[in-house]
Amino acid sequence: MHAPASARSAPARPAGRPDRLERGAPHPLGAHWDGLGVNIAVFSAHAERIELCLFDAEGRHELARLDLPECTDEIWHGYLPGAGPGMVYGLRAHGPFDPAAGHRFNPHKLLLDPYARQLRGELRWSDALAGAAPRGGRERGPDRRDSAHCVPKCVVTHDDFVWGDDHPPRVPWERTVIYEAHVRGLTMRHPAVPEHQRGTFAGLAHPAVIEHLLRLGITTVELMPVQAILHDRVLFDRGLVNYWGYQTLGFFAPERRYLSAPESRDEIRAAIRRLHQAGIEVILDVVYNHTGEGDETGPTLCWRGLDNASYYRIEAEDRRRYVNHSGTGNTLDLAHPRVLQMVTDSLRHWVTSYHVDGFRFDLASILGREGSGFDPGAGLLDAIRQDPVLAQVKLIAEPWDLGPEGYQLGRFPPGFAEWNDRFRDTVRRFWAGDAEARPELAARLTASAELFDRHRRRPWASVNYVTAHDGFTLHDLTAYARKHNEANGEGNRDGSDHNLSRNWGVEGETDDPAINATREAVGRAMIATLLASAGTPMLLAGDELRRTQKGNNNAYCQDNPLSWIDWTRAEEPAPRRMRDFVARCVALRARLAPLRPTRFLHGTEEPWPGLSDIAWFDAEGRPKTPQAWAQPGHTLVLRRIWPEAGTVQATLLLLNADAVAHRFTLPDPPLDWRRVLDTALPDAPEEQVSGREIEVAAHAAVLLACTLGDKRP
Repeated sequence: MHAPASARSAPARPAGRPDRLERGAPHPLGAHWDGLGVNIAVFSAHAERIELCLFDAEGRHELARLDLPECTDEIWHGYLPGAGPGMVYGLRAHGPFDPAAGHRFNPHKLLLDPYARQLRGELRWSDALAGAAPRGGRERGPDRRDSAHCVPKCVVTHDDFVWGDDHPPRVPWERTVIYEAHVRGLTMRHPAVPEHQRGTFAGLAHPAVIEHLLRLGITTVELMPVQAILHDRVLFDRGLVNYWGYQTLGFFAPERRYLSAPESRDEIRAAIRRLHQAGIEVILDVVYNHTGEGDETGPTLCWRGLDNASYYRIEAEDRRRYVNHSGTGNTLDLAHPRVLQMVTDSLRHWVTSYHVDGFRFDLASILGREGSGFDPGAGLLDAIRQDPVLAQVKLIAEPWDLGPEGYQLGRFPPGFAEWNDRFRDTVRRFWAGDAEARPELAARLTASAELFDRHRRRPWASVNYVTAHDGFTLHDLTAYARKHNEANGEGNRDGSDHNLSRNWGVEGETDDPAINATREAVGRAMIATLLASAGTPMLLAGDELRRTQKGNNNAYCQDNPLSWIDWTRAEEPAPRRMRDFVARCVALRARLAPLRPTRFLHGTEEPWPGLSDIAWFDAEGRPKTPQAWAQPGHTLVLRRIWPEAGTVQATLLLLNADAVAHRFTLPDPPLDWRRVLDTALPDAPEEQVSGREIEVAAHAAVLLACTLGDKRP
């Protein structure tokens, strides 16, 4: 005799657990152990009922479903006596399935807690993840297949890591040198890192890796997304993964792939503590503009099932569809107070629980979007700036998104630095031989004052870079004239066609010594320009070893040697030369104050009698006139003077992007110049300059420096 259907569908109650939850409290959000039990609090403005689903330790078998008994101010909550760290759970939300009204509740879908601090198990792609049952291209109703078997489960945690005397390095912005890296790609091929630690935080903190960073002079490591990642189904079907990680599955939980033991979150803390001991900061690249749930055809995993109409921006004309300013299918509604709270709670969690030193915000224009478009005073930006925890860490915005008027470079409020893609493009144009790029290069060398010198912002607000994860590596920038993304499986249609690159005669690798010499020379010139510019320099991990992606400028799905740094090349002649050259440039930046002024220079001050803080000259040593600026050319001279630590220093930067050498006349007045860097002679020692002329080789930069004397009162 069979049991009734209702009895068959009801999950068994776990031994020793109550049949119902106690009332609990609405705060804090998430699952928190108080020593005697676990309090659960979940926001949903439109749910009619929310269940807490309990699982066995492996997360394979559902043991019980308990209704959250109370809802206070749109927060559902309950308390489970006797539960504690290690409790495995998920959520189910009951409410209207009415996509036309923006509601997509479906209790057949197991949901992640948005505040889950640890996940157990992997997402397995299945049609059961669909929230709606399609028919003829339309949603006919909720999909009734249970999804619990194919989604990760949440785990209650308790943090007891011993931080000892750890403290943030708090590197001054003007002395910051950022190194953008991928946790996995950085060490997957590092021979000194034990195999089981490669590609993890343990590998990041390995003494050999820290020694390399210190040798380069890096002050700040910026890690690509490390929050829990969703690997898109379209990539899964092609045998690929979301390597870069810009599809978030959980804003509080770390990505399991980056831990040598899958749930050892303390590995992250230990890595950050070791980096801090070396004086190195850790910044996280974070993605709060969208989630991995995609558009209306995507899976129901968390936010969509808990309260679609609150968490996401929905099209006013058709509430079935999402506003898509991120280009990935959805956009979080950051104007909603509970969504704003989720973001700020997440940021504080990473600062207080993991001691991170700052954040780089992906597609940050979305963070400032409210009803009328982008607003520098938007609620989320204001909330971050006034927060006593978040206002103390480094904040970097990627100042664009894919929505209307999404390009907002220079418009973020004080306290934020911004990725400056105009620096990237201008430096590439100039060293590729564009004779029209010289006037704009002058603006980029001086921290793009026309964009950032407002509201008392400082030059560090401009984060300058020539290469980043998105685009060509430095080597490929000089080896490929066009992208080669065939390995991505999209017919080479993905990735930008606007690379401003030049292959110098041959597409890809070549044995031609003249071409290779030119490529190395141009690469060194771009690095020298970056590190001699006012603002905050950012290097791409592996560029110092001439890493190549074989012309792929969009390796977002390539978790393989194409993206990983090949450390075995470190002692080959060309990579070794570049590594040592980068270290030399970083050391010069630390030593020479005019390369990193703390205020914008406009030629209106005289740090030394008769000499303005900044001046421009032509190759003949004559001051640049408006008429001269209007003429095309490949040469430029910049003199800067800046006081520091009781002395006044001067630097003279001479740039020659021409294909032939030029003799430069040094400008008046004569100063006691030393040649401290010549990109054509990267190993040459510093030497005194004799005479009033100096030769600058083709595709080269020369830096001269001198100390004028004690600072005048």
